[in-house]
Amino acid sequence: MEQENESNTVDPKNRRILSYYFLVVLMLGLVAIGILICAFDTAFVERDKWLKVAESQKRPNHLVLPGRGNIYSSDGKLMATSVPRYYLYMDFKADAFKPDQKGKYNWLDTFYHSQNNGVDSLAFYLAHKLKDRTTAGYKAHLLKGLKSQSRQYPIFPGKVSYSDLKEIQKYPFLRLGRFRSGFYTKEMVQRQKPFGSLASRTIGDIYGEIEEGGVTKGKNGLELQYDSLLRGHAGVSSVRRVGGGWTNVIELEPEDGMDVRTTIDINIQDFTEKSLVDKLKEIDAESGTAVVMEVQTGEIKAITNMARIREGVYAETKNHAVADETEPGSTFKVASIMVALEDNICQPGDTVDTGNGIYMYKGARMTDHNMNKGGYHEITVEQAIWNSSNIGVAKVILKGYEKTPLKFWEGLDRIGMTADLHLEIPGAGRAKIRKPDDKRSPWSKTTLPWMSFGYETQIPPISTLTFYNAIANGGKMVRPLFTKEILQNGKTVQTFSTEVIKPAICSERTLALIQDMLLGVVEKGTGKAVHSESVRIAGKTGTAQIASGGVYRTSGHQVSFCGYFPADHPKYSCIVVIRRPRIGYPSGGTMSGGVVRSIAEKIYANHISIDVDTMEVDSTAVLLPRVKGGEVRAIESVLDRLDIPMDEDSLQARWAMTTREEEVRKVRLKDVTLREGLVPLVVGMGAKDAIYLLEQAGLRVSMTGIGRVASQSIPAGHKVVKGQGILITLK
Repeated sequence: MEQENESNTVDPKNRRILSYYFLVVLMLGLVAIGILICAFDTAFVERDKWLKVAESQKRPNHLVLPGRGNIYSSDGKLMATSVPRYYLYMDFKADAFKPDQKGKYNWLDTFYHSQNNGVDSLAFYLAHKLKDRTTAGYKAHLLKGLKSQSRQYPIFPGKVSYSDLKEIQKYPFLRLGRFRSGFYTKEMVQRQKPFGSLASRTIGDIYGEIEEGGVTKGKNGLELQYDSLLRGHAGVSSVRRVGGGWTNVIELEPEDGMDVRTTIDINIQDFTEKSLVDKLKEIDAESGTAVVMEVQTGEIKAITNMARIREGVYAETKNHAVADETEPGSTFKVASIMVALEDNICQPGDTVDTGNGIYMYKGARMTDHNMNKGGYHEITVEQAIWNSSNIGVAKVILKGYEKTPLKFWEGLDRIGMTADLHLEIPGAGRAKIRKPDDKRSPWSKTTLPWMSFGYETQIPPISTLTFYNAIANGGKMVRPLFTKEILQNGKTVQTFSTEVIKPAICSERTLALIQDMLLGVVEKGTGKAVHSESVRIAGKTGTAQIASGGVYRTSGHQVSFCGYFPADHPKYSCIVVIRRPRIGYPSGGTMSGGVVRSIAEKIYANHISIDVDTMEVDSTAVLLPRVKGGEVRAIESVLDRLDIPMDEDSLQARWAMTTREEEVRKVRLKDVTLREGLVPLVVGMGAKDAIYLLEQAGLRVSMTGIGRVASQSIPAGHKVVKGQGILITLK
C-alpha cells in the first residue's frame, strides 16, 4: 500500500514546470489570436484607411519613355537615332516668388540682390552659354518674365542637349531647385542623322513632341512607314517613400522600339548626292533627283532629292523621286517602241520619214529638237530612238494604233508601265497613263502621238527607273526595295526579299532589240555625253517642257537620263531628273546623263576588283626589293616573311652581303669575312649592322645620310687603329 501511495504522488518540482508550460502556451495562444484579430481588422474593417496611407507614401506614376528604334544603312552604319532635347522655362508664379507667412519675399530678394544667386549672375552665365543675347539682354528678358507673372516663360527659344541642361541646372538661382527657382524643362525627342542630308527625305523625320502615351510619332519617309515598330511602348515608374526617403520604382519596364536596316549603301549614296549637287550648282537648276537601284534585287542603293533653298545652296525638301507625277518626256519613247515591236508594228530597220523636223497632225504642230538644222528626214526606227525623234516615234505609233488606241494602252499595261509598285514610302505617287475609254480624262485627237513621246502622262521617276531596271534584268520587273530587315535587340525579326512584279515584260527578242537601241543612244545618239572610258553605260535621254496652267513654253524644262551599267552585265540601274536649269541648253544627255556617268564611274572605281595574277608584268616594275646586307638570321627572317626565295647554299659566316638575281627572282647571300685587327667591309649594309661591326673592331663611327651604306672612309682590309674615327655615308 505504501508503494502505491508513493507512485500516485507528483513531484512538486514537476508540477511547477507543467504550470509554467501551460502559462507560456496560453500567452502564445492569446498573442496569435490578437494577431489574427488585427490582421482581420486591417484587411477588412480598416482596409480603405490603410490603402489611403499607402497611396500617401508614393507620388503619382510617371511614364518611362522608350527608346525609338534606330535606322541603319545596308552595311550597318547608323543613319537615324534619337537624342533628347530640352526647352527651358521659368514659372514666375512658383512659391519662390510668393511671400511667406510673415509676408517676406525671401527667394525673390535672392533673385534680385544676391551676388551668388541673383539675376545678374544668372544673366552672365546664360549669355555666355546660349550666346543669343548679351548679359544685359538676358537680365532684361528675365525681369520681363517676372513682371509678366507667366507660368511658362521661355528662357531660351531653342532646345539644349542633356549635357548642356545638366550644366545649366548648376547656374546661379537655378541651382536652388525646381520649387525655389521655378525653373523647369519640357523634354523633346530629336532625330539625329549622323550622315546629314544623305537619303534624308527617304529616311524621314519625326514630330518632336512626345505624345500622351510617352512615345514619338513618325512624320514621313521610313520613319512614318515603320512608326508602329520604331516607337516602342512606354513603361511606368512611381516614386515611393521607403525608410524615410523617396525611391524611384519601375513598375512596368519600357519596351524600346525595333531597328530598321535599309538597303541604302552609304558610299553609293555619297557619290550620288555629290555628283547631283555639283551639276545642279553648275547649271543653276531648281531641283534634281537621282536614284540608284541594284538590278537583280531591286534594292535602292541611293536616293537623293535636292532643291534650291537659296542661291547656290541645295537641300532635301521633298521626295521627288517617289512623289512627283510628272510628264517623263523622251524616256517614255522606249516603252512606246517596245509595245510596237511586241505587236509586230515595226522592226528596228524600218524607215520612217520625219521630214524637216516639223510635222502637223490634226492641227497641232509637232517638232524634233533639230528642226532648226533641217530635221532628220528618213531614218530607221532604231535611229528614231538613238536621236530621240518625236516625229519618228509618233509616226510609228500612229501607224499601228491610230484607229485602236486602246490596244496601245493595253500594250503599255502589259509591259508594266501602269504597275502599282506598292512602295514603302508614304505619299508615293503612281503612274497615270491616260486610257481612251476613261471619261474622267477625255481622250483627244492628239493624245496618242503626244503620249508616245512622253507627254499627257504622269509617271514618278521611281516608276520609270523600275521599267528600265527590268530591261537590264533580262525582262524581269522587280519592286523597288528600301528595307532589308527589322531587328529587335540585334536579332532579326523580319526580312524583306525581292518581289517580282512581272516575270517578263516582253519577249526575249524584243528585249534584245531594245537593249541594243539603248546602247546605241549612248554610243551613237543623244547620249554621247554619257559615254565613259571606264564603264559601259546604256540608257535613254529625256527632255520635256514643264507645263504650268496648260502652257509649256514659259515654264522651263525637265531633263532626264535613265539607264544601267555596266551595259554588258548590268549591276545597277540609275535615273537622274533635273528641273528648270538656268544655265546652258536643256539636255538630258549632257546634264542628267553627265550625272549618271559620274555616279557610274565612282561606283566602278570604288567596287573594282582586279585579279593581280592575270595582269601583265610591268617591264619597269621592280620584281625584287633591295635587301640590305647584315646579320644572316635577320635577312633570312625578312625574306621568309616576304616569301622571297634566297640562295644560301655556301653560306658559312654570321654576316652576309646580298645581291639580286632578277632573272630567276632570287636573292643571293654572300659571306662577309671578318678578320681580327682589320677594318670590315660594311658597304651595302644598314646603319645598325654597320655601326655594330665597326665598333666591335674598335673604331669610332660617325655617319651621314639615310638608307644603306654607300661608302666608308677607311677601306675594308686596312689595319685597325683602336679609337680611330671612321665616317660611313648612307644613300
